[in-house]
Amino acid sequence: MEISLEAIISLITLFVGGTGLTGFFFWRQHKRTEEANAKRAEAEAKQAEAEAKLKEVEAKAAEVDMAQKVQDTYQQILDDKQKEVADNHRLIDELRQDRDHYKRDRDELRGELEKLSKQFLQFKMDDEKEKIEMKRDIARNGRMVECMRPLLCGRENCAIRVPVTISAQGELERTIRPENPRNSRRHKQNDIEPNNEEL
Repeated sequence: MEISLEAIISLITLFVGGTGLTGFFFWRQHKRTEEANAKRAEAEAKQAEAEAKLKEVEAKAAEVDMAQKVQDTYQQILDDKQKEVADNHRLIDELRQDRDHYKRDRDELRGELEKLSKQFLQFKMDDEKEKIEMKRDIARNGRMVECMRPLLCGRENCAIRVPVTISAQGELERTIRPENPRNSRRHKQNDIEPNNEEL
């Protein structure tokens, strides 16, 4: 136990004065001083405890603030992520629309190509038919010319038909037979005008 300066003074006065009444007052004063010191110490302890509690509360408040900041940071990250997801969905929708547009264009072009292919095939088939018909007509015309060949004559004013050969260039090669004396009378009697057109 610490002895204060006042306690020492009061003890000295008690020994010097020797009176009980003065000693009683000094003792009482000393006791009050000790009680006041004890109360002051208790108050200081309570104040120190309150300051410690205040520091704890401030530390907890700091932790709460830190947690709030972390939560705000997480919320900001979450908002940014949601914006990014929304942007990605928008981009995906735009890409799907572009893909559908290109698919429609591709399908239209395929339809046009198929239509043109069918038209070309039809044209080719018609052309082949026309070629076949033309070849048939040419062959028929050739047969008809061969049939008419005995009716052609290489001489003018000829009642007797003499065979004629037609070259590939269309020229007539006339084959003239010597005139038969027996037929000369018949020739004179023939009133039919010969066809003098050259083929």
